[in-house]
Formats: sequence, structure tokens, C-alpha cells
Amino acid sequence: MNFPLILVAITALTGIYWLIDSLFFARKREGEEPLMVEYARSFFPVLFIVLVLRSFLFEPFRIPSGSMIPTLLVGDFILVSKFSYGVRLPVIHTKILDTGKPENGDVAVFRFPDNPNVDYIKRVVGIPGDKITLRGKKLLINGEPVDYSANEAYVMPGTDDITEGAAVLSETLGEEAHEILVFDSGRGMPFPSRNLGITDSDVVVDDTGSITEYSVTVPEGMYFMLGDNRDNSNDSRFWGFVPEANLVGKAKYIWMHWNKGILWSRLGDRIQ
Repeated sequence: MNFPLILVAITALTGIYWLIDSLFFARKREGEEPLMVEYARSFFPVLFIVLVLRSFLFEPFRIPSGSMIPTLLVGDFILVSKFSYGVRLPVIHTKILDTGKPENGDVAVFRFPDNPNVDYIKRVVGIPGDKITLRGKKLLINGEPVDYSANEAYVMPGTDDITEGAAVLSETLGEEAHEILVFDSGRGMPFPSRNLGITDSDVVVDDTGSITEYSVTVPEGMYFMLGDNRDNSNDSRFWGFVPEANLVGKAKYIWMHWNKGILWSRLGDRIQ
């Protein structure tokens, strides 16, 4: 279901209906206002405000999967700033005002390149011109290793459950650190997507033929995205780069968590 298209259509219909009645019929009418006119007059201002807020300022999203654990959990409801990466028209997604670009470390929502009707959320780890190297579980940007620290067991928030074989690392991209989740070495590296333009010279393999390292250079107008749950995320490693035109906005806050109950400790958290 294309909710933005439905919202635009209903807003336009109620507004046009109300306008036509006001210009041509309201002054000549005797008796009570028709029910449809009353509905249009009542709902149009509300729908218009919702359309403006959702299209140009903030849009709510619900996290449906665990690909961004430990930063975001299944059931987190987040607010996404729609103006962080440019103001775009609803439905057609044409940028009308350039307000900023993604930076490494941002948590970004974007339209999935293979199916633009589906929204994904991942972390930006490569901006245009960056050389991204994946070496086992570790990340290098332009030849410089990313800082990692604080290897500890992962405990699901709101519980005492320790995830078997999982460790939380603190990863620093840009000026801020965030947490990522990695599992033991038995999982190996995924084979890189052919959409990344990787050649044999970009890949390092061991004696068994398994990939231990590869590098990609992010083209102009593209971004490289990874999930914070590094061993359980469908991201740029599997399907390639995200075009700038597919960007939706920057994830800012968790405003609610509901997954078999409310997790009060997450309400109002800033997304790092």
C-alpha cells in the first residue's frame, strides 16, 4: 500500500471538494450543509497538516527486523528527519531544496534500491569517494582502521537474556561512537554483491578459498550502508550501493517501543 500517494490523493480530493463548494454552491445554498461538504471542511486542514509534517519535517517508522540491533530493536518506533538530506516532494521524491548530505555514522532511512516501495534503515559507512575495506569483522575507511573497543556480551534490553556467541563492540565513525553486534568467527564473510563493481584485485582469499577481505570505492551520488547487527543484516554487502535519490531521511529519536509490551527505558532515546 502506497500510503504517501493515498494521503496526497485524499488531501487533494477533500480540499478541491471544499473549494468548489465554497466558490459555487455555499452562497446559494438554503438549509443545512451537505454531509460530504462538512466532512471535507473538517478533514482537509487536518490532512493537510499531516501531509506537510510527514512529507517535509518528520515521519514515524516502526522497526520490523533485528538488522540494526543493538542500536534499534524490533518494535522500536522512531522519528526520521525528512529535511536532513534535502526537501523532497511526496510520491515523486523530487528534491526541491538541498539541506545536507549523509555523513559516515548516520542512521539513514532509504528506499530499497531493488524495490523502491520498501523502506530500509541502515548505518552510513561510506560516502561518495570513500574506499571501504571489510576485513573480517572490521571496517577500514580510506585505509584507516575504524576504532573498536569494549568487547562484551550482549544482553537483550528489558531482560537478563545473554545472546549466545554474540559480542557488543563500540565502533567510532566520525565524532560519535555507536554499538554494533558481532557473532563468533564461525559465520565468515558474505560474498560481495556484483553490483559493487568488485574485481579479483579487490578481493583477498585464504588458502581454503574463503574471502578474508575486500575493498570497494563508493561512486559519486552513492552510499554504502551496513546494519549494526553485522552478521544478520541484508545491506550493501549483498545488493550494492544506495543512490542519493533513494534517501528518505536521518533517524533521530525512539519515541516508543512496543513488542509484546512497552519498554519504557527506550522512550525518548536519541539514535546514535
